[in-house]
Amino acid sequence: MSAVTTTRPAARAGRGGSLGWLAVPALVLFVGFGVIPLIGVLVLSFTSWDGLGSIHFAGVESWSAVLADPQLPHALWVTFLVMALSWAVQTPASILMGVFLAGQQRYRAVLSVFYFIPLLLSSAALAITYKALLDPNFGLGAGLGIPLLVQDWLGDPVLAFGVVIFVVSWQFIPFHSLIYQGGVRQIPRSMYEAAELDGAGRVRKFFSITLPQLKYTVITSSTLMVVGSLTFFDLIFVLTAGGPGDATRVLALDMYKRGFQANLMGPASVIAVILVLVGLVLALLLRRLGGRDASHSQLEGA
Repeated sequence: MSAVTTTRPAARAGRGGSLGWLAVPALVLFVGFGVIPLIGVLVLSFTSWDGLGSIHFAGVESWSAVLADPQLPHALWVTFLVMALSWAVQTPASILMGVFLAGQQRYRAVLSVFYFIPLLLSSAALAITYKALLDPNFGLGAGLGIPLLVQDWLGDPVLAFGVVIFVVSWQFIPFHSLIYQGGVRQIPRSMYEAAELDGAGRVRKFFSITLPQLKYTVITSSTLMVVGSLTFFDLIFVLTAGGPGDATRVLALDMYKRGFQANLMGPASVIAVILVLVGLVLALLLRRLGGRDASHSQLEGA
């Protein structure tokens, strides 16, 4: 018995060592398109460059200018607000839609295709479409004669912010629904059968079985939502351009305006580094929040 137990780890180690080279292409791509550009942006944050001329070392001048700029806290606040509200809208809707689409009825496969369509469309194209539909003079409300829809959706700060949250959620709910759909289908059917024998209804099974079993799926989906919300740029740029005023000016848009409109690549690189650090911290916090219990770890190691 001891010989068998000592042979298995050795065999596993041998297989792992012989297949380790398969990770080399992915590692090369990660270093070439992830690590090296990140190091380049970090170096640029300590320079003065207009994007065309020569690059001059400026020390911490760019960092001091960005950190002392009163627009930075506002852009950071708007970014976190977009992150929190989009998560609050997307998560419940994605869970419910994922549970619904995990059924076995034929028509649900057809609905899955229709629900997934928004994710296939370009963010810029979606922004142009919604901008035309919400136009108070020539949009959907004016065309249908519905006074409720005839509002200055993109001219009022509160309404514009709500439109951004709605469009972002509408586009990315299908993706997260697909994640939850896969998670629901991994839950053993025997758990639901046992609950049915105890007289549990659909609502009780959802809250007592489905949601607890989707804990790690929620952490994964939330991490993608939170980190992804830091990079919202094209949709907001085309839809509101950060306005009205600075109501929808997120960090990514602030970085673009500093770098490509004001030709201040140093401060823009500082904001890029801040975005990376914020995303890394949030991802680590969510991972720590999810934790790993003993039974889950044993199941993964089986």
